[in-house]
Amino acid sequence: MTFSADSYFASVMGEFESLAPATKMQISRRSLLKLTGAAGAGLVLAFAIAPDAEVAAATTSKEFAPNAFLRVSPDGSILIYSKGPEIGQGIKTAFPMIIAEEMDAAWRDVQVEQAPINPKVYGRQSAGGSTSIPNSWDQLRRAGAAARAMLVSAAAKQWKVPEAECTTGDSIVMHAASKRQAKYGELALAAATLPVPDPTTLKLKTRAEYRLLGTRVSGVDNRKIVTGQPLFGIDVAMPDMVYAVYEKCPAVGGKVKRANLDAIKGMQGVKDAFVLEGNGTVSEVMPGVAIVATSTWAAFKAKAALQVEWDESSASRDSWTGAVLEAQKIAKQTGKQSITKNGDVDAALKSAAKRLEAFYSYPFLPHASLEPQNCTAWFKGDAIEMWVPTQTPERALQGVAHVLGLEQDKITMHQTRAGGGFGRRLVNDYACEAAAIAQKVSAPVKLTWTREDDMRHDFYRPGGFHAFTAGLDAKGKLVAWRDHFITFTSDGKSPVTGGNMPPAEFPLLLVANSELQQTMLPLMTPCGSWRAPRSNAVAFAVQSFIHELATAGGRDHVEFLLEIFGEPRWLPPANAGALNTGRAAAVVKLAAEKAGWGKPMPKGRALGLGFHFSHAGHFAEVAEVSVDAHKHITVHKVTVVGDIGPIVNMSGAENQCQGAVIDAISTMMNLQVGIENGRIQESNFTEYPILRMKDSPQVDVHFIQSDFTPTGVGEPAFPPAAPAIANAVFNASGMRIRSLPIRSQGVSI
Repeated sequence: MTFSADSYFASVMGEFESLAPATKMQISRRSLLKLTGAAGAGLVLAFAIAPDAEVAAATTSKEFAPNAFLRVSPDGSILIYSKGPEIGQGIKTAFPMIIAEEMDAAWRDVQVEQAPINPKVYGRQSAGGSTSIPNSWDQLRRAGAAARAMLVSAAAKQWKVPEAECTTGDSIVMHAASKRQAKYGELALAAATLPVPDPTTLKLKTRAEYRLLGTRVSGVDNRKIVTGQPLFGIDVAMPDMVYAVYEKCPAVGGKVKRANLDAIKGMQGVKDAFVLEGNGTVSEVMPGVAIVATSTWAAFKAKAALQVEWDESSASRDSWTGAVLEAQKIAKQTGKQSITKNGDVDAALKSAAKRLEAFYSYPFLPHASLEPQNCTAWFKGDAIEMWVPTQTPERALQGVAHVLGLEQDKITMHQTRAGGGFGRRLVNDYACEAAAIAQKVSAPVKLTWTREDDMRHDFYRPGGFHAFTAGLDAKGKLVAWRDHFITFTSDGKSPVTGGNMPPAEFPLLLVANSELQQTMLPLMTPCGSWRAPRSNAVAFAVQSFIHELATAGGRDHVEFLLEIFGEPRWLPPANAGALNTGRAAAVVKLAAEKAGWGKPMPKGRALGLGFHFSHAGHFAEVAEVSVDAHKHITVHKVTVVGDIGPIVNMSGAENQCQGAVIDAISTMMNLQVGIENGRIQESNFTEYPILRMKDSPQVDVHFIQSDFTPTGVGEPAFPPAAPAIANAVFNASGMRIRSLPIRSQGVSI
């Protein structure tokens, strides 16, 4: 049995923080493609990052023309393809905005469509790690700039004037001296005959020249979403389609011993029921029983009547209760591994004026995206066509090819909108299952997971523990820091996905005497990236303990944090993917200012601060919280300040921050899943109570816009919220929160 979820994730999600932008944005001249469609089609451009051999192959064939990034038609309409998966993060709107900005296209002229899955033309097509914008920024800008340059060239040739005298704006090329102008549509055919400019010669706009970027643009699918038009994977329908469900062992690693298949086959609406042995890879197809029926309802009814005897001889025996007890013992010991060590922590602790210790913990979490996992597949002899709501279409192609033993060119995969991802759809097990079932069915088949399937067969955010020890000098300055991090491992060598801490985690590089130790507990339960992987939990523990230290030293929290940052500088590695103490200090100061830090507050009401750097985003948040005599917590307002470079779509960026804060409150207040005997204990939202609308606070969002390469926003706004609220709870009531969710400590919201 091979449990490869973590190695799978490692190959999917590189650590963005460790890569300089230049490393990821190498673009050769041959990667800028001009693909001409049928006569009269107008200007067609494709822009790709791909090995030269693949690019050369693409340029020799017209079949890739429909996959171009943009088309300018003679009627003036501009079609822009958004290459990345849309999972609610707004990328289907943001990507075309970047192209339209550099193209100087009027947004009213732009139509947006989801790009086909074709990495040979589009380069990386995935959504995760808040890397979509930074990874595609230069690629998309140059695509738009190339189109603009060719349109200008076409106009200049017609008017017999220098290109330098022409300007653009609102889908028009203008020549001020002669007072001539031409719409892009009027120039499309002529521009299509011109050579593509060298990418290195393209003049890209400065932030001061932006007209579209930074404005508020409504999501291109918003009207379709609110009117219920089919966009999502679960909406896919086609003639003669059948419907499938798949039952797996509740403890990962179990196999089917026997099942009442004959009884299931006799149920109304059931067309077939059969066992799949799977390939033993948890990220592809685990053993189980498939049921195929004439409707989803019939399939669900049959699944409820299914009786399976499982062989659990090799299945998980994981226990969260046992892990908590073990971690409490281990916390008193020295960690088995030393990840980071600076100075002499023991000596600094011995000479410290004050020494503090604290133990923090947080639980396992499912992704619980609104749309359960689903996929439609149609096996056609030696090929398959699929409709997949995935975050990683390239990986889905690879997984399906592996499961079916097909070459990837035999797989046609359509990208649908996903009803939430948060990292869950980085893994394509549901697509691999659908493909394996479809191989045995002579019709299109839609696999739909139940909510219970989704909760109990996830790739979970791992729980974890931090045993902190720190020292302060006589002036309350932090002089020693030790974090014994207790996490989980599936292979005995490295932490599970989302369960690691990097050597440069804040504040290790900013304290002269600091150490990060690590001990790993064995685990079979599959884990994966969850919104702001690792940072979503680490920030709660680290930033809450920093507040404990500030309080013990009689220091103002803002002042204490700014002292840790010190002088403005990049921390290694010195690039936009690393923490910059100047940018960090700026967001903390502005958050404090906007929230009214230090203002008088009624008894039982207080402000709390949280800061975190993750996914190349610097974020500080201040929460205003009240706590009554019955330990009922009300979060009134959260002030968010972020520095992620220039904002692409202000509406989308604000929305992501607001959603991140609400998601973070929901998580810290209420959410957890227990694991006993390898089984997830919760099964639906009745046991996993997400935040209600009435409990959502006001969220006030501000950005410090800079000229750094823009970075993502969907994840870095999440981590600071929990410590900000926990610290506000202490300031309001004296109650220190060291374990999540806080409802487990008799506190309510």
